Amino acid sequence: MSAARSFYQEGGFETVIGLEVHCQLATASKLFCGCSATFGADPNEHTCPVCLAMPGVLPVLNRRAVEYAIRAALATDCKINTTSRWARKNYFYPDLPKAYQITQYEQPYCEHGRVTFDVDGAEHTVRLTRIHMEEDAGKSVHDAHPSWSLVDLNRAGVPLLEIVSEPDLRSGAEAAAYMRKMRSLVRYLGISDGNMNEGSMRCDANVSLRKRGDSVLGTRAELKNLNSFRAVERAIAYEIERQAEILLGGGAVVQETRLWDADRGVTRSMRSKEEAHDYRYFPEPDLLPLVIDDAWIERVRSELPELPDARRARFVAAYGLSDYDSGVLTASKELADWFEAAVAAHDNPKALANWITSDVLRVANESSAEGETDFSKLPFAPGHLAALVRLIDDGTISGKIAKTVFSKMVESGEEPQAIVAREGLVQVTDESAIAAVVDRVVAANADKVAEYRSGKDKLFGFFVGQVMKESHGKANPALVNRMLKERLDG
Repeated sequence: MSAARSFYQEGGFETVIGLEVHCQLATASKLFCGCSATFGADPNEHTCPVCLAMPGVLPVLNRRAVEYAIRAALATDCKINTTSRWARKNYFYPDLPKAYQITQYEQPYCEHGRVTFDVDGAEHTVRLTRIHMEEDAGKSVHDAHPSWSLVDLNRAGVPLLEIVSEPDLRSGAEAAAYMRKMRSLVRYLGISDGNMNEGSMRCDANVSLRKRGDSVLGTRAELKNLNSFRAVERAIAYEIERQAEILLGGGAVVQETRLWDADRGVTRSMRSKEEAHDYRYFPEPDLLPLVIDDAWIERVRSELPELPDARRARFVAAYGLSDYDSGVLTASKELADWFEAAVAAHDNPKALANWITSDVLRVANESSAEGETDFSKLPFAPGHLAALVRLIDDGTISGKIAKTVFSKMVESGEEPQAIVAREGLVQVTDESAIAAVVDRVVAANADKVAEYRSGKDKLFGFFVGQVMKESHGKANPALVNRMLKERLDG
C-alpha cells in the first residue's frame, strides 16, 4: 500500500473520523432489573426473567444509572433534555434475548457536548452529537466448545452510555487520545472503571476519506472490535491506507462494518452497514418517558468531583509543576491521588513528580495490561517514595544512591530507611574523608590534570566520576564538585 500512503501523505486525502464509545456504567445492578452487573461471574449466573426476556415481565428503570448518566452529561457540557424517550432497536442475534435492545433514539437524554484533549502538546476539541442510555447485549463465546458457539447473558441488560462524536477526528493518534480522555473522565466521575480489556469501555470508529478541501463526507466504514487504545490507533491507520488505495485505483469504498483483526493487523469485512430504518425503531411501550428536572440536575452537579482539567490547573498553580507533568499526573485519577498522598507525606512536589512520572510509572506499567495501569499493585506506598525523597533532601543519600534504594524498594517493598541502614548506603559528608579521595584521584591522573588545566574543561566530569566510583557513590556530590574545583583550579 506504499503508493496509497504516499498519495495520502502528500495531501491528496483528508481523513474524517467519528467515534461511538460504549461505556458500561458501574452500577450494582442492571438497567431494568435487579440482577448483579458485576464482571467475572460464571456464565449466565447473573440472569433473571427480565433480562432473559421471559413472557409477561416488565422493565423497571435503575435510578442510579440515570444519575451516572447525568454526571457524564455535565462533565462534557451537554444540554440535558428535560424529557427523553425509550425506544426498541430491533435486530436478531443469539446474545440478544429479547430480539430487541432498549435504547434511546429520536429523543436522547442529552446532546451537543464537547471533549477537549491534548495530542503532541496541541489542544483538540471534539463535539459530541449525543449521549444516550441503553442496555447491553450478552456475549457470544466461540472458543469454549469445538463445535458450538455458546451464549453468556450475564452482560445482557447491563447499563451503557453510548457517546457519539461528530466527525471531528483526523487520525488514529487523535482517536486514541480522545479515548484516553474519555476513559479518564468516566473514572474521575466514578461512573465506570473504563477497563477496555473487560469490555467496560468499547469503541466503534466510523472512518472515511475525502479529497482535501471537499466539504462532502466520503463513504464510511465502521470498525468494530476496538478494545484497546493501541487497537484504535492501528485499526484506523490501516483503514485509512486501505481506503486510500481503493480511491487511488479508481474504485469506490463500500459502506460496511469491518472487524479489526489484531493478530493479522488488518480490518476485514463483517457485514454490509445497516441504516437506522433497518432496525425498525419504535417507542418502547413498557417504559414511561424519562423526566429529568432542574432540581435533580443541580443536585448531581453539586456532587461532582474535581475533574481532570481542573485538577491539572490546580497542580500547576498549587505545586508549581509544569503543564506537561500536571497533565501526566492527572490523566489518571488513581495516579493523581497517589501523587497527592506522597506530597502530604513530604512537601517537595517537584521532586516527587519527577520520580512518579518516570520511575514509578515505569514500574506500574510493567506490571499492568495495556491502558489499565493499576497503582494498587505497586509494591510500595506513596509514603515510601516520600521518605526516599526526604532522605535525598536532608543529605542522607545522594540522588545516585536513591536509584539503588528505589530498585530495592521495588523488589522488596521495604521502607527506604531500612534499606539504607542495612546496605550501609548513608552518604559520606565528612569533608576530610572526601578530600582524601579527591587527592588520590588527582594524584593518580596527572596527565588528565594537565589537559584540564590547558583548557579541556569537559574533563571535570571525568574527575567527578572517578571520585564517585572510588567512594562507591556515597560521597556528597556538592562537596565533591567544590573540592575538585579547588584542587584543579588552584
